[in-house]
Amino acid sequence: MKFIGAGSRPGRPHVDHDRVFTIPNLLTVVRFMGVPLFIWLVLGQKQYAAGVVVLAVMAGTDWIDGYVARRFDQASKLGRVLDPIADRLALIAVAVTLVIAGVVHWLYLAALVIPDAILLALTLSFFGGHPDLPVSVVGKVRTGLLLLGTPLLVLSRLDTGLSDELFVAAWIVLGLGLLGHWIAAYNYFWAILRKGRRLHDDGGTT
Repeated sequence: MKFIGAGSRPGRPHVDHDRVFTIPNLLTVVRFMGVPLFIWLVLGQKQYAAGVVVLAVMAGTDWIDGYVARRFDQASKLGRVLDPIADRLALIAVAVTLVIAGVVHWLYLAALVIPDAILLALTLSFFGGHPDLPVSVVGKVRTGLLLLGTPLLVLSRLDTGLSDELFVAAWIVLGLGLLGHWIAAYNYFWAILRKGRRLHDDGGTT
């Protein structure tokens, strides 16, 4: 089974419906709800093992909601906006939590936030809202790597006898994820510029 674009049916056009109450959107809401739960478990209860379970569920819903949307024709315009927002919120909130908990250095958080902040400023200047750009393959792989590396890093804090190995594996995965994050940001930067200039030119000629 392929992981990127799983559930797609060959020859069947992708349609974003106007529905709100769909299973993929419900799973996205679950991912939103996992953020405060993770923060409470790690910072309030120091329950790193439970935090790993929450991260695993959040990562799982990120893949499952896309599969269900494509397989059962439940893609929606709302989901197209909510899904990447849920991913960003999860990644940044989890990073902030781990910085406060002393698990990662603040430079990791900066490496996540700076590209997104630049893209947000550019998006607001051109569109005043969501740019409605398709998610790139690099962006999907980036998200998957970061969602995989984070629980590995939290696991390295537990007394499993494999702390050093998990720590190294986590940072290999997170390093690749951060590289993909900046590559994806670079691609989105130029995609936003092209679309924004095109809309501006079209508006100026009408």
